[in-house]
Amino acid sequence: MTSKPEWLNSFLSLLSSSSSECLACGKQGRASSLSPVLCVNCAAIIPWIRTPRCPKCGRHVGCPDCSRGGEPSHILYNRSAVAYNSVMRDWLGRYKYRGNERYAPLLGLMLEKAYQMLKVQHEDAVYQNAFIRPRSAFPFRRSTSTVSWKADLLVPVPVSEPRLVERGFNQAERLAAELSWRTGIPVLPLLVRTHHTDKQSFKGRAERLTNMKHAFGPNTSIIENYSNWLMEITDALSLPAVSIDSAVHDTKHTRPVRIIIVDDIYTTGSTIRACADSVRQMTEACSFSSDIYSLTWARS
Repeated sequence: MTSKPEWLNSFLSLLSSSSSECLACGKQGRASSLSPVLCVNCAAIIPWIRTPRCPKCGRHVGCPDCSRGGEPSHILYNRSAVAYNSVMRDWLGRYKYRGNERYAPLLGLMLEKAYQMLKVQHEDAVYQNAFIRPRSAFPFRRSTSTVSWKADLLVPVPVSEPRLVERGFNQAERLAAELSWRTGIPVLPLLVRTHHTDKQSFKGRAERLTNMKHAFGPNTSIIENYSNWLMEITDALSLPAVSIDSAVHDTKHTRPVRIIIVDDIYTTGSTIRACADSVRQMTEACSFSSDIYSLTWARS
């Protein structure tokens, strides 16, 4: 293998030793490989969820919620990038409540890690079904598999008008836009808040679940566009019909539309489930079936 020219080695060395002010700690330090806005020290303490303990909601510790099994959900899986600890709470607070928009690309980059985890999970499932040894579900690499799984649509969780006025933006919408830019998956604001709800962070589990019932509805201004979009991608969703003996026939069937609900934090999942219910109803009203997932930046 040909060695790098001396000038290139010097240039790379200069880049790796360069220092800048860290977005998180504000100190001068060597930029991390994750993002140039973070120093290596701050990047090292990110609580990534590399191996979820709960395969359903993606929680990193024991999950009593999913084990109860008493709450129906149209969400197949949730995946979150990080555990919501005090450091992550501070980062989100600076972005969500103090309006530091420099965090948007960083949080979007982190959310993409959760998407890659979801993607690898599905591709490994195909491997297992084909009796091939599955690969590691380590989320921080691009898939090299010939089996390609990709979502069709991103749907951000909407905020109420008072909350939008208070913050000046919808953080879930921004996260979805960042993820769309990185993955090429389109975003559609299919939902609206039908009524304003108090901050969920101050509520207990039972109150959260009750509070979020019927909190979301279809965005009537986009229903026609959604129907047209579904019609346009019909061919892309069509797959050869396969019989039990794996013989491929000429006829085709349309696979479900893969939709991802995007939000900043998953706590009880009440918000995500309420959104999924509305999205499924909208999709079925257009005569399409759907597989619905969720991605959140953090999991509490």
